[in-house]
Amino acid sequence: MFIRWSSAPGPVTSFYRMGLAAVVLLPVIALRAGARRKQQPTGLPAASARSTTAAGWLLFPLAGGLITALDHSAWSLAIDYTRVANATLLNNMAPLWVALFAVLVWRERLLGRFWLGLGLTLSGAAVFLGSDMIFSPEYNGGNLLALGSSLFYAAYFLITQCGRSRLDALTYVWMVDLVSALGLLVICGVLGMPLTGYDTQTYLIFITAALISQVGGYFAIAYSLGHLPASIVSPSMVAQPVLTALLAVPFAGEMLSAGQWLGALAVVAGIYLVNISRQGTL
Repeated sequence: MFIRWSSAPGPVTSFYRMGLAAVVLLPVIALRAGARRKQQPTGLPAASARSTTAAGWLLFPLAGGLITALDHSAWSLAIDYTRVANATLLNNMAPLWVALFAVLVWRERLLGRFWLGLGLTLSGAAVFLGSDMIFSPEYNGGNLLALGSSLFYAAYFLITQCGRSRLDALTYVWMVDLVSALGLLVICGVLGMPLTGYDTQTYLIFITAALISQVGGYFAIAYSLGHLPASIVSPSMVAQPVLTALLAVPFAGEMLSAGQWLGALAVVAGIYLVNISRQGTL
């Protein structure tokens, strides 16, 4: 919704979202670093092995930041060419790619209830989107961009699950924000998108998106991925397009059909099954 309300191109809004979030979190990161230095015993040499291991794990937030820059570039551009709900829904096809990766590469065992829930979630998403793809082909370009962004979004979940095993949520999110902002800056430059010259409302939207969507939203995702596997967290995020679609009715004038409402209910039911899939076998 913030991207739709902004008069700036999508990647520019995403750049400010990431960059301002990194600036807001910087004092907190600095204070925490200072407190840790004071708690460290004096006179003891730093463990080089531990430092080397920590440096290796920094690759995860760096990779997560670059992936996030690509994800938000494709997704925010998609919003200019399709409905807000469509772009958000297709971006949240990420659970399918996460689940397939978890099974094929990590050999993660997922219960039958998980697959039932995932199937119901994705089927509901297909019903939710299907009528627009058939009757509004002008949206197909934006839909394809959003679907492509889902691959980057899935990669973010998988990378973050690994990175959060050694880094706390706040530090991880700050590093991702910083790297992503730099990546989006390069993308905006390559695409020739100006970073200044927008109206006051747009700059306020930049700030609001940074505080709500990035500092609040991405911290919650990173925190969750420190306690739950990506195969559980990512399907839960499919609730996001449903909420977006509901908000788009009054705020963007994008009405939903009866079939789309049924699809939304199927998505919610699938999310419930996915989240209880770890409690037993089916």
